[in-house]
Parts: sequence; C-alpha cells; structure tokens
Amino acid sequence: MAKTLELQFVTDLGKTTKLTVDNPKEPIDPAAVKLAMEQIIASNAFQSNNGTLVSVGSARVVERNVTEYELV
Repeated sequence: MAKTLELQFVTDLGKTTKLTVDNPKEPIDPAAVKLAMEQIIASNAFQSNNGTLVSVGSARVVERNVTEYELV
C-alpha cells in the first residue's frame, strides 16, 4: 500500500496547488505539518502554474492499493 502526504496551498490567484511527499513518516503530527507548510511559503522556494503560495490550505494522507492480475 503506497501512502502519500498531500500538502495543499492557496495561491495569490485564489487557486489551490499541492505538493506531495511519498512515504511520509507516521504518525502524522498536524502541528509539525502546518509549521513545515508555513516555512515552505516563507521560503518562496516553489512557484506553481496557479501562482505564488500564500497560505496553508490543508493536508491529507492518501493511501493507494494496486492489485495486478496476470492475464493468461
């Protein structure tokens, strides 16, 4: 089962954009995630097609199951 932490930000254009982190360390600490997101915004290290990151939106862990079948 693959897990991804999605960090969703609001941009200066009023749109939403996200950064993803593969295999996040668990358990997730919401306060630490929010602090990290605020530091990402303050660093201005990322520019998206939807504008500059200006505020924290939300965060979530997404789990994905993949079942492969052998076709005969």
